[in-house]
Amino acid sequence: SSEPNLQNIPVRGELGKEVRQAFIAPPGSCLMAGDYSQIDLRALAHLSQDPSLLSAFHNDEDIHSATAAQLFGVDASQVTPDMRRLAKTVNFGVIYGMSDYGLEQATELSREEASRFIADYFDKYPGVKKYLESTKKQAREMGCVQTLLGRRRSILEISSSNRQVREAAERMAINMPVQGTSADIIKVAMINLHREMNQRQLKSKMVLQVHDELIFEVPEAELELMRQLVPEIMS
Repeated sequence: SSEPNLQNIPVRGELGKEVRQAFIAPPGSCLMAGDYSQIDLRALAHLSQDPSLLSAFHNDEDIHSATAAQLFGVDASQVTPDMRRLAKTVNFGVIYGMSDYGLEQATELSREEASRFIADYFDKYPGVKKYLESTKKQAREMGCVQTLLGRRRSILEISSSNRQVREAAERMAINMPVQGTSADIIKVAMINLHREMNQRQLKSKMVLQVHDELIFEVPEAELELMRQLVPEIMS
């Protein structure tokens, strides 16, 4: 988004708080948000059908702490903030096809340590490894990948003789089905919410989508109804 870039309003620090205070609802209304918790990792769990990843979500665990416990071989109660932070980087790095070099650059790990962490991750979540490899194979054979809802993206560069171009295409092939599925899910939710709000002749408005979050401008008289309606339709 641009002019203004409402997708990237600062959130951290004092400046971020001040900037966000500029966004207000009209008198008699308020701003309400509904979002999907860790939607990309949930999409990865579904697409890969990895038992450990699915179990963590089914048990409503903190997925980053669960991954840290797996990687460091400790109980979830013993996971430190630094352990969780590293596990979070690895979790999201997998979606983007992060290499040991990429993990080294994103953390304070050495290349050797980064390589070991990625290997350990795939040892703990073998279903994810199998899914990522099968996705790259599909891209090479079919020249495209697709989301859970069937939306396709052409990845012809995956057959390039240029290694850098080919590796970039492999990262795109890994990333698109996961993030694309997340995008499909929130778009379906937007359509369903818009339809339901119109049918009920509500005055509430859906004003913005920010990644996995929807922002609504809600009259105070409709607040309780929208608090029930939004999670019901998004779930």
